[in-house]
Amino acid sequence: MRITRTLAVAVGLAALAACKQTPQQNEAANIQANAENVAENITANAENVAENIQANASNEAAAVKNEAQNKAEAVKSAASNKAAAVKGTTNNTSTNKY
Repeated sequence: MRITRTLAVAVGLAALAACKQTPQQNEAANIQANAENVAENITANAENVAENIQANASNEAAAVKNEAQNKAEAVKSAASNKAAAVKGTTNNTSTNKY
């Protein structure tokens, strides 16, 4: 409750101070407020762009990793198939000798 009252008093004093400002002071305050808003928007946009770049990089890295894993599995499978074929040929050769 105390904070609310203090805040209300502060807002009231700011409003009174604004009434006593010259038009030039009001214009300067508006220019400053607009500049601060523009700066905040630029910062927010930059943060969004950075987050998007990071997400895209992460997605690309995952795609490369998955592709490499798939290629490695294909090589392992091919090697396993060749080994099985060689083993089958060896077994056939030994059984055909009789």
